[in-house]
This record gives sequence, C-alpha cells and structure tokens, in this order.
Amino acid sequence: MNLAAATNESLAHTSNVLIYSSMAVYTLAFFAHIAEWVMGSRSKVGRTAAALSGSAAGGPAAPVVVRSGSTAVLERPKVVTRAAAGTRDVPDGPGAAGGTFQGDLWGRIAVSLTVVAFAVEAGGVATRALSVQRAPWANMYEFSITFSTVAVGSYLVLLALRKNVRWIGLPLVTTVLLDLGIAVTTLYTDSDQLVPALHSYWLWIHVSTAIICGAVFYLGAVGTVLYLFRDSYENKIASGGTPGRFAASVMERLPSASSLDKFAYRINAAVFPLWTFTIIAGAIWAGDAWGRYWGWDPKEVWSFITWVAYAAYLHARATAGWKGRKAAYLALVAFACWLFNYYGVNIFVTGLHSYAGV
Repeated sequence: MNLAAATNESLAHTSNVLIYSSMAVYTLAFFAHIAEWVMGSRSKVGRTAAALSGSAAGGPAAPVVVRSGSTAVLERPKVVTRAAAGTRDVPDGPGAAGGTFQGDLWGRIAVSLTVVAFAVEAGGVATRALSVQRAPWANMYEFSITFSTVAVGSYLVLLALRKNVRWIGLPLVTTVLLDLGIAVTTLYTDSDQLVPALHSYWLWIHVSTAIICGAVFYLGAVGTVLYLFRDSYENKIASGGTPGRFAASVMERLPSASSLDKFAYRINAAVFPLWTFTIIAGAIWAGDAWGRYWGWDPKEVWSFITWVAYAAYLHARATAGWKGRKAAYLALVAFACWLFNYYGVNIFVTGLHSYAGV
C-alpha cells in the first residue's frame, strides 16, 4: 500500500471516529434538553395558562401579579395575533426553559453540547471529503451526515441571530441521532471515487444546495408539526376544555400557534427559491452529463413534485380560505415528498441517479 492510499484510509477511519464521537455528544445534548424541559417553571407556565384562559373568555389577557423580592409587580403577558382562523389573541409560552434558573442553565448546557457535537460532526464530514479528495456527498451515507450537519448549523445560526428557536433543540437533536444511527448502521458505504458522470463542478453546486434546502425544509416541518399541536391545544382551551397536565406543561412552553405558523411559513418561503435553483442546476448538469436537460428520471420527477407541493403550500398560505391548519397539512405533504425523493427513490427505485447503491 502506497503512502497516499494509507493516508486516505487513515482519514476515512478518522472520519468514522468523529461521526461516532459526535453521536455521543449529541446524546448528552439530548438528555440536557430533556432536563431543560423538566426543570421549567410550573409557576410561569401557570401564568401563561391563566393568560390563555383570559383570552379564551373573549377579553384581553389580564395582568398577572409577580412577586419580586417583597414587592408585587404587575406584569402583562406578551400577546400576539393568532394566524389561524378566528380573532382570539394568545400569548407566547415562556419557552423550553420556562424562565427558571435551572431550566435556563440546562438549556445553555444543551446548546453548548450541540455546538461541540456540530463541530465534531463537521470535522467528520471534512475528513471524509479529504479521504477521497472530492465533495463528501456521493452516496446516501455521505448525504446523511452532511444533511444533519447543515440542519444543526442552520439551527445554531438562528440562535446566533437571537431568534427564539431554542424549542427546536430537542426535536432537532432527536432527529439528528436517528439520522446518524441509520447512516452508520444501514447506509454506510466505504470511501470510493466518483463515477465519470459525477466528475463535475456541478456536484458542488447542485447537491450542496439540495442538502441546504432539505435541512431548512426540515426546520420548517418541525415548526409546522408543533404549530398543529399548539393550535389544537389553544382551540381546546377556547372551547372550554381542560388539557391534560402533561400536554399543558409542554404546550404552554412553546411559542403561540401564530408564532409557530409564521416561523414555518417564513422558513419555507425563504428556501423555496433555492430549491427552484437546485432543480434548474440539476437540469443544467444533466444536459452536460447525459445530453438532455430533462428526462423524467424518478429523481427528477419527485424533485418536481416536491417543488409543486411547496408552491401549492405557499399559494395556500396566501389564500384566505386555506390559512392555518389546511396550509400546514400541505407543508407536511411537501416535506414528505422531499423525504421520499431522498429515501424512497434512492432505495426502491432505479434510475440514472442510482450510482453506488445506498
């Protein structure tokens, strides 16, 4: 074995070690996020519930008396307008930490661990690229580890911009652990060189934008799912129902349904033009590699179906009769199309995009 081959093999081994190490740190972050939610303030949650009940009765949320030392201070909950059907206003929940010292401390620990895990995983992706001296996304294993890295990076960027998105932390870390678990056990493929059709600078452009779009669409899907749960919770309170203790302890720490709905819409709307560019870039690359821009290959078909689904969601979101839950269901259908385009088409369907199995 020559020196270059030995070096590449060593880099590939290092990449595997870094990916497994990142999984260990993500696991610690997962438990820290659990502690963040468990340690949340029940008293502040109770204040939010009282504000919600006041809104449900038809009037504005009443001021809440909060003890600060020996002085009673009037504090009015922050109220936002609900995007779904109806005119009721509701306040945002206090967040995952619930406003307590312990909750916030565990939340900061969880974010710090997520940053460390992100850096380690990014190192694993980089060393994988160095081991084969190409873009690290020629098969599903490499795509998966890069996808989860970009998803976590997008979340950390939102945090750095001081957006109120720490509630994404727990579902994100959970999903990343599942993604990496599937990658290292089922999708793993040894480092190898590209087939001739993939030797193009379009690999860096087309596939990188596809990964970015998928990661950001995922964040939008998380916001959409939580919006549906929170909206149901608010509707139950508005109709005079009493949610269970566990449901209340979780739902009241989330942003309002309005905030979640707006978050999901803005995320999906922001990345939709990039998804359009991804399809166009793929068509240009197909023209260079196969001599035709569009051939109704399964991957091309499902990319287009995904584009149509997200376009329908954005149109529905701007249509009065389709705002709220109906549009949210369309958003989830669109993300399901993206997932099938990645997993279903790659595993169950054979086409021109099938190069290295999984």
